[in-house]
Amino acid sequence: MNDMNDYENVAPIDFWEELYSGDRPNWSGRPNVALAEIAADFAPGRALDVGCGEGGDAVWLAKNGWTVTGIDISPRAIARARQAAEREGLTTDQCELIAMDLATQFASHAGSYELVTASFFQSPVELPRDEVLRAAADLVVPGGHLLITSHAGPPSWVAEGEGHGPGHFVRPEDQVTALALDPASWMMELVETRSRPVTSPDGQSGEIEDAVVLARRLTGE
Repeated sequence: MNDMNDYENVAPIDFWEELYSGDRPNWSGRPNVALAEIAADFAPGRALDVGCGEGGDAVWLAKNGWTVTGIDISPRAIARARQAAEREGLTTDQCELIAMDLATQFASHAGSYELVTASFFQSPVELPRDEVLRAAADLVVPGGHLLITSHAGPPSWVAEGEGHGPGHFVRPEDQVTALALDPASWMMELVETRSRPVTSPDGQSGEIEDAVVLARRLTGE
């Protein structure tokens, strides 16, 4: 299914379970670059990883002193994330990983966090992305941060628009608009596009751009 229209009648759970159905990991297991760079400056606390996939970010946060909850729609992805956490010797008190349909169940998720992060929380199948991210922002405590890292464009070896439908990429300023956070309660600390090196399927070096939005919830003091 290479055309975006091929996904129109695919249930989200079916799409993501199929994506994680292979015998090998889909991702590197390393934390996303923006998260690792930005969160390194924060004092560890409670963190929520929205759309945690195979757990690269959640495990990194837990290894760096955070108490982490990671959630994802795919039970297969969560199973892999739990295995990754176990390999690092993390307990469920340090890194709890939960399979959850974010479109229908996340609004009822209870918790409060010093950091809520969503790395590449984008989907070719139906996903109420803006609603989920706004609900996630509500879980940030005063003084805490919301960090959203998104695909801002295709890798350098792919022509823009090739293999991607409208809305697949996110500009950081559009992400801010979609969040619609109250400026009396939130401060935008980063709204920028960052380039990072990547390797093409044939081994060539390239670059890709990420849209990074970091917001801090104000204390009101």
